[in-house]
Amino acid sequence: MTVRAPHPARVLAVVPARGGSKGVPGKNLATVGGVPLVVRAVRACRAAPHVTDVIVSTDDPAIAEAARLADAEVVLRPAALADDTASSEAAVLHALDAHESRHGHPVDVVLLVQCTSPFLTGADVDAVAAAVTRGADTAVTVAPFHGFVWRDAAPGGAAGVNHDKAVRPRRQDRPQDLLETGAAYAMAAPGFRTARHRFFGRTALVRTDAARVLEIDDPHDLARARALAPVLDADRPGALPRRTDVDAVVLDFDGTQTDDRVLIDSDGRETVAVHRGDGLGIAALREAGLALLVLSTERNPVVAARAHKLRIPVLHGIDRKDLALKQWCEERGIAPERVLYAGNDVNDLPCFALAGWPVAVANAHDVVRGAARAVTTARGGDGAIREIAAWLLGPSLDGSGPVPDNPTPGNSSTPDS
Repeated sequence: MTVRAPHPARVLAVVPARGGSKGVPGKNLATVGGVPLVVRAVRACRAAPHVTDVIVSTDDPAIAEAARLADAEVVLRPAALADDTASSEAAVLHALDAHESRHGHPVDVVLLVQCTSPFLTGADVDAVAAAVTRGADTAVTVAPFHGFVWRDAAPGGAAGVNHDKAVRPRRQDRPQDLLETGAAYAMAAPGFRTARHRFFGRTALVRTDAARVLEIDDPHDLARARALAPVLDADRPGALPRRTDVDAVVLDFDGTQTDDRVLIDSDGRETVAVHRGDGLGIAALREAGLALLVLSTERNPVVAARAHKLRIPVLHGIDRKDLALKQWCEERGIAPERVLYAGNDVNDLPCFALAGWPVAVANAHDVVRGAARAVTTARGGDGAIREIAAWLLGPSLDGSGPVPDNPTPGNSSTPDS
């Protein structure tokens, strides 16, 4: 067993984040819940009380910049540690040496935290760190696993790995198997230097929520993570914006305030449907002192008519919504990072990149949901804006609201999104 230092332990979390990835190009900067994977990993480390320092090991300038903005230290790794053959342990050892040389004090516990596990929590990181500070040599996150594992054992045929294929015991009668999640590891630093591997001595198993176990290795994994983020991120601190985070709310129209359909009557007149509850939410946002704007590429007069009824400014028929948003912010002295922008389709993505709080409605395009920092549970035109108002202003606005308004007349069939 490793002897612990008498002083409070210095715990260094290392997040390896190469720029290259064959399975998912640019993977470590890919967004889940609107947040780059490397930033999600840094935030989990920062949320762990036992962690004293966080360092990102990378060969990529863009990853380095994202890490610094997330309040992580950065070490640029050499080319020899940046290809597909380099081990995670080698990157951690290099970062450990660089950190100790830079700061002039030894590290007691070093963590390996993987960007590819987007739903890792600060509690998980803290638990592996705590296990080693309390006497274990190494620790790893695991999750309960109840599946029967098989191996192709040709020429003898398939063989059971954690079971006898001739005996099928009930789940409650089997020993509890645990699956290594691949998310977080902790090692006593002196022992790690000697072993040069993440497992040595006595290993503590830190049980985590199996529902959060997901490793991103290919585009399908990334798509699954983006689909799950609105559910799994909902209870994270800071996952949803509050009034103190936002100075302005900017809303797309078609597909965000409407259900993205255009209704045409026998005379060729077009209407769209909006939700009365959204109107109540917008009124509450206005009364709370937030700057409001409807920003749309749609040229249909219905956009201006709806904004006029809601008593908020409107810019419509706008081809470059991001330029219009930037100018609007500059004219009003509003920092873009304090803008909540709600949208639903790919022409909203430039505004998502500009706003501090990009929000997608529930039925938004998959790419838009992936780029969003938060996603509503309500669909566009079905109370999504009221839900956003409830995030900002509190539970008095919770609920789906009353029935939708009557359709609002319009003259154009071109959807905005």
